[in-house]
Amino acid sequence: MKLRVEELEVGRVMEATFWVNPQEGSRFRYRATHLDGKRAPKVVLSNDARIQPGVPCLVAIVRVDKPDRDDHGHVEVSYVRPAPFRIEGVYIDPVVSKKLQILLESGLNILLDGPQGCGKTTLARSIAQTLGMRFVLFNCGAVVEASDFLASIQVRASASGQPITDFVKTELLEALEEAREHPEVRYLLFLDELNRCTEGARNALMPALDATRKVFHPIENRFLAIPENVQFIAAVNRGSEFTGTFGIDAAQLDRFAPLQMDYPPPDEEVKILRARHPSLGKALVERIVLAADAVRRSPEVPGGLSVRATDEACVYLEHPLMEGDHARMLPEVLKSSFAGRYAGRWGDADSDAGAVWAIVEASLKESA
Repeated sequence: MKLRVEELEVGRVMEATFWVNPQEGSRFRYRATHLDGKRAPKVVLSNDARIQPGVPCLVAIVRVDKPDRDDHGHVEVSYVRPAPFRIEGVYIDPVVSKKLQILLESGLNILLDGPQGCGKTTLARSIAQTLGMRFVLFNCGAVVEASDFLASIQVRASASGQPITDFVKTELLEALEEAREHPEVRYLLFLDELNRCTEGARNALMPALDATRKVFHPIENRFLAIPENVQFIAAVNRGSEFTGTFGIDAAQLDRFAPLQMDYPPPDEEVKILRARHPSLGKALVERIVLAADAVRRSPEVPGGLSVRATDEACVYLEHPLMEGDHARMLPEVLKSSFAGRYAGRWGDADSDAGAVWAIVEASLKESA
């Protein structure tokens, strides 16, 4: 869809996302191609210092240069205010949403802390998509030594059969090097499961996360500066129910702005699941979500029940093999998708799985 020049009235406020203007010698620092999600008939330019590259904002049209020419001219705009923050496919508490928008615009490192499966990774990926950032996911669970953040050592055989040791760059290092080469692109580096690597290994990242903004390059034996177009978001799962995790000390936490996340409210989870599985009726999805919510609220169950579990149940029920048999198969699906995520057997009342199944069974009877 493309706007017409006649629609670009001086003073009209529209939404745009700007990037650094690649045109050498231009007096305008920022450039955009779309207004209100539609292709602008002319390039959109601004020199307003309040604009942040890659962050949607509302701008007012100041002047339309050469309105009668299709091949020349530009639209000059001025900054008005930040655009409404919209993330599709994931629920964010309204207060957390405001905090998140402020942190993203400030370029601060963000730490998402919440129960497993509450949508931390989905949120980070959606942020990158919404803001036009390049999303790079790095799983910290594979890090043993500090150098593993940026390179791994692999052994291969040479032509003569002799072993050769190679350094292989990680996605994290490749993204940092790309960001230096492409300052017009914003990069979101997502450090998933940050507390699944040892505290000593995490110390290697501390200079990258504070005002120093650099990290040691293990292949080139030098420090690599972190470009300004790179933003870090990390995610952690904390609690006694998680094995293989390590504590995060105060100094490491201080490198981040923490945001607490939780599972979406039942009505919001229903909306998310119905958007993903439109063939399922609202009443059926509501029964699944109400059962999950009962498990999450129960003090008898250790840990939480992830949104992945409710989504998995919907995948089962949406399949053609289940068509016309939802009423009979729903309890069987929840035995595996819900109770199956806990220790023990659903039929053993003394196990965690048995406790979950008792809660689910009671919820299904109540919502029948």
